[in-house]
Formats: sequence, structure tokens, C-alpha cells
Amino acid sequence: MSSPATAIPHLHMRVREMPVALARYLRRATTRAWRSRGPVTRKALRWGEHCLAVIGGVLLVYFLFFDISVVTSGSMAPTLAGTSPENGDWVLTEKLSFRLRGPRRWEVMTFRMEGMQVMKRVVGLPGENVSMQVELDADGKPTRGTEASAILIDGERVERPESIEDIRYFALGKLHHTRSVDAGGGYVVLGDDSRDSWDSRWEPPVEDKDVIGRAWVRIWPPSRIGFVNP
Repeated sequence: MSSPATAIPHLHMRVREMPVALARYLRRATTRAWRSRGPVTRKALRWGEHCLAVIGGVLLVYFLFFDISVVTSGSMAPTLAGTSPENGDWVLTEKLSFRLRGPRRWEVMTFRMEGMQVMKRVVGLPGENVSMQVELDADGKPTRGTEASAILIDGERVERPESIEDIRYFALGKLHHTRSVDAGGGYVVLGDDSRDSWDSRWEPPVEDKDVIGRAWVRIWPPSRIGFVNP
């Protein structure tokens, strides 16, 4: 499965045009009201104009720097949970960090894949070769099935942050224990529940043009509020 994160549509509808449209409407409405009403009405209109201007500014900032998605797949469990829009984590993605720097290893990033908005953990960076190490017995057969004992970058084992060291990755697809994936100019990503994740073991590395931002905070439900990345 892929790990889709469904963008909330009503938060995106014509956001870019809203501040300009609000300003034009308020200018016309205020001019008419000031000509026909008394000082109390004028004061109320002035406050209303200020409030709506603030709302327009907030919407513009959201459109430029943030995105809210709902997790609809368990492929990033336990970091992100949910199987449908009704029970999935609401995740706030921030877009500023990746405009100032590239994604870092082990960060969870939001990107587009086959028309869907998806969240996965970054494992391999541009220019790196990624493979998985599997424990083998004397006959060269895996001792723990497809479960990987380590992730290798350019043949060297990389340590994971303590907060995700218990996550189990599985050597499947293009990351079978006898194969490796070249990141090229993109990013190699994996789902935290890699038994049920459609990621770079099956798809090409994620290109820069498809990156949306860094999955930042779980904002709903209340029991799940917290930062996404280690």
C-alpha cells in the first residue's frame, strides 16, 4: 500500500486569491457605509475590516508555508496512525525548512507520488547508494526472513536515532538483501511499517520537484498531539 495523506480540500480553495478579494470587497463596502452611516457604524466597520484583513493574512501564510493532511494508511505506523479520514492523524507539514535546506536522513517528509500526497521517512540522500543488511546462516540463507538488521549507506552501516531504533525494516523489492538502490538526484524513502508500505523498494527515489515539506506536528486527535520527527 502507499501511505496516502489526504489534503483537506476546503483549506486550499482559492486561498491565494482570498486576501485580495477581501480587500477589494471591504474597500467598496466601507466607502458606501461611511457615506451613509454614523460614527458607531463606522467604528464597527473599521474593526470588521481589521479582523478580516488578519484572517486573510493568516490564510495567505498557511497557503505559503503550511499544509494539513489526514493519514489514511497504516504504512507509517506507529509514527503516524490511521486507516481512513475518520480515524487518521491530522498532520501539519511545514514548507519553509526545505526551502532553506534539503531533507535530512530520518526525517519524515511529505511529497507527491502518483497523484497522491504521501509521507515517508528519508533513508537515502542524493548521490548515495542504499542497501539492507540481513543476517545469514552458514549456508548463506537469511536467519530472520526478510527482516533487515541494518541499513547501509554506500556499504557502511548507519545508526538510527534512539526514538526510531525499534522500527523494523524489511529487505524487499529493489532493496532485497542482494540488491541496492542508487538515490541519484533524489531521496530514498521507507515506511515505518515497511511490511505494508509502498516506497522506494518499489518506486523510484523521490525527486525534488515532488517534495512538499517536512511533516512537523500531529495536531489531531488530542491523544496523538506531538512532533513527528526525532
